[in-house]
Amino acid sequence: VENFQLFIKPLFDQFSWSTVSTAFASEIGRIDLHIWRFNSIAAYNVLTWVSAIFLASCLVIWILTLSFHGSTWLSQCKIIYYTVFSMMYGMVGSCAHLVMVNSSWTQSHIEKLWGIPKRIKRVYPPCDTSGLQALPLERSVETPKIISVAQFRPEKAHSLQLEAFSVAIKKLDEHSRRPKLQFVGSCRNKSDEERLQNLKDKAVQLNIQDDVEFHKNVMYRDLVSLLGGAVAGIHSMIDEHFGISVVEYMAAGAIPIAHNSAGPKMDIVLDEDGQQTGFLAENVEEYADAVLKIVKMPESERLKIATAARRRANRFSEQRFYDDLKAAIRPIICGSSQL
Repeated sequence: VENFQLFIKPLFDQFSWSTVSTAFASEIGRIDLHIWRFNSIAAYNVLTWVSAIFLASCLVIWILTLSFHGSTWLSQCKIIYYTVFSMMYGMVGSCAHLVMVNSSWTQSHIEKLWGIPKRIKRVYPPCDTSGLQALPLERSVETPKIISVAQFRPEKAHSLQLEAFSVAIKKLDEHSRRPKLQFVGSCRNKSDEERLQNLKDKAVQLNIQDDVEFHKNVMYRDLVSLLGGAVAGIHSMIDEHFGISVVEYMAAGAIPIAHNSAGPKMDIVLDEDGQQTGFLAENVEEYADAVLKIVKMPESERLKIATAARRRANRFSEQRFYDDLKAAIRPIICGSSQL
């Protein structure tokens, strides 16, 4: 919120706004910026409330319920509810004169739901790339560190990371360097604490407890230090709209291993000037293979990929966000364009 307001304030100094209101719905991870000037409305949408994929999932659940339980009224009610909600969501969204979205994946869904592709502008969220880019790219080669930065929430799929790391460890020969996996995240409540403990127990079951570290609720300076020592960063959330942690890996010089979907696939982990910037994976074997490739690759090759990844991270800097946001909303404020 503080970073967002930091970029909004200079716009007050540059333009004459009649009324500006920022509404943050943090419980669902959604940020809307509503701008009223005369009759103009703009929205910055970083999370679609409902999507075609979600409605399809409801339909699958309905069919399964019918097949196994024979009682469908609750599933029918849910499908009707979300279908009506989707229609209302689309009607309201179509009234916007300008819509800013945080990724190509979000853009594709908003275009389908709101039906106003010409009024949609992609504005990537601000990432603190400048501070992380000050970290040296050279890393310790004796014990390669793989970092995972995410809250201990179920959708972050930490278990998949543990399983993939275990598979990678088993495939190493006796002469290979033995990596270490570092989980870094926060716990919001008792459920998260239990989830963290389950991960620790699973590491013991997989017999990799000596190769895994858990860092809970660390200070930012400690996070930066951990990022500065990692050769790779792992991300496994399916259909994450953008993926700021992936950008932070790249800016810090850690080669990303991200899930092959949504933001990381469509916007972030792409070649930069023809050079690979990271790896994409979907299952345990693919994640394990990516870990092994990074651990075994020559230092010169790792530095090439890390350098390209750092360059690509510049595309998502705070300054880039500020410039793109101003460019997107200037026509509405100045009245120089009919959207």
